[in-house]
Amino acid sequence: MDSWILIKILLQIKMGLILPLTILMLILGTTCGAFGKRESKVKTAIFLSPKFELGPGSVANKYDYDIDFPRGHIALKSFNAEVIDELGNPVPLHETYLHHWVVARYYEAKHVATHTRYDGHRELHQSGHVMVRNGGICQRDVLGQYFGLGSETRGTATDVPDPFGIVVGDPAEIPEGYEEKWLVNIHAIDTRGVVDKLGCTECRCDLYNVTEDEYGRPIRSDYKGGLFCCYDESQCKLREGFEGPKRSLYLRYTVKWVDWDKFIVPVTIYILDVTDTVKIADDSSGVVLEHNCLTEYDVESCSSGEKECLHVKRTRVPVQKGGYVIYGVAHQHSGGTGSSLYGKDGRVICSSVPKYGKGKDAGNEENYIVGMSTCYPRPGSVKIMHGETLTLESNYSSTHGHTGVMGLFYLLVAEQLPFQHFTHPSRSSFFTNINTLFS
Repeated sequence: MDSWILIKILLQIKMGLILPLTILMLILGTTCGAFGKRESKVKTAIFLSPKFELGPGSVANKYDYDIDFPRGHIALKSFNAEVIDELGNPVPLHETYLHHWVVARYYEAKHVATHTRYDGHRELHQSGHVMVRNGGICQRDVLGQYFGLGSETRGTATDVPDPFGIVVGDPAEIPEGYEEKWLVNIHAIDTRGVVDKLGCTECRCDLYNVTEDEYGRPIRSDYKGGLFCCYDESQCKLREGFEGPKRSLYLRYTVKWVDWDKFIVPVTIYILDVTDTVKIADDSSGVVLEHNCLTEYDVESCSSGEKECLHVKRTRVPVQKGGYVIYGVAHQHSGGTGSSLYGKDGRVICSSVPKYGKGKDAGNEENYIVGMSTCYPRPGSVKIMHGETLTLESNYSSTHGHTGVMGLFYLLVAEQLPFQHFTHPSRSSFFTNINTLFS
C-alpha cells in the first residue's frame, strides 16, 4: 500500500470517517486478502500402501511404518483412502470389508532402522521412536491417530476449508536428531463365501472359533465379539465346500496439502469416544482427568414388545482446551443411525448421520455404511469453551444385536479465527504507534 494513501486513511480514521473494521480489512487485504483469505495452492499426491493378501474369510490387520507421505513443513487439507486390487480396481465392501484404517504420526531417531511392517496390534514402543498424538482426549496409546475411517471412507468428506490446515513437519517441533514419519494401520476382512457376512464384519468370536486373543491370552466369557477376535491372519467361518483365490490388495490413499506459510490458521484434531468413562483424580500437580476409552461396545437386541428398537449410548466428557469448531464427523459401524455432540447448555455442536448403500458397486454397497455426513459450521459460529463438558451420543438400531461397534467423533478445532490469527503483536504495536502520532 502506498505510504501517502496509508497516511490519508489514518487521518480519516482520526477524524472518525473510516471505521476500525474497514481499516483492518484494507491493511490485511494488502497482504493476505480480507480476513486472511489466501490463494490456496493445493498439492495432491496418490500413494499405495504395502501389499496385503486376503483369501476367503481371512483377516489382515497390518501396521506399516514409514509410508509414503508428503514431507516438509506443510498444512494437510484432506486425506481419503480406499481398498483396490492389483489392477487398481476399487474392491466392494461385500467382498473385502474395510473395518478401519488409521494414519498416525511419529518421530524416529535418525540412527534407528525402521521395521516397515508389524502384524496385528503391535506398535512402536522401543527407544528411538516417539508417537505424536492428536489433541486427545483418550488415554495414552488409544485413538491417537491423525486420520481414520472405515467402510464410509469413499463417501465422507475430509477437506479442511481455507485458511485452516492441519500443520505438520514444523522443524521447531521435531526433536533434534529425529525425523517425522507416518504409519498406516489397515484392518480388512474378506467376506467372500462366509456363512454370515455381518457377523464376520462384527468380529463375532464364535464365527472365528477363537477363545484366545492374538497374544494367547484367554478372552473373557462375556466378550461376544470385537477386535480381540478378528486379529491378523484369523479366519471367519466359510460355507462348506467354498473355495476362492487369494488376492493381493492395497490401500490407495490421496493426500492434499499446501506448503506452510504464515497465513495458515492451524487446527487441532480431537477424537472423542462414546465408551469413554472419565474419572477425576488428584496428584501432586492437582486435579487430573483419567480417561478410559474402550473404543468398541456391544448393542443388545431389543425385546419384541418395544415400539422403537433404538440403542442410545451417551457419555459426558470435559475438554480442557476449547476453540472454534471447523469440521466434525462421526464414525459408526453397520446398524448405526447417527451420532451427535452437544455442548454443556444442550446446543448441538455437530450431528453426523450415515448413508447406506443401495447397490453392489464399490461406493454404493447395499446395507453397508458408505458415507457419513459432516459438519462445516461457519467459522466463529460454533465454539467450545475451555473446560466445557460435552455430551456425546451414539445411536444404533437394535432390531438385531451388534458386537464390536464404535461411536467415535472427529473434530477439527481452531484456537483462533482468521482475523484474530492475523492480528499479530507487531501489527498491534503498529496501531499503537500510529495513534501516538496524532495524540
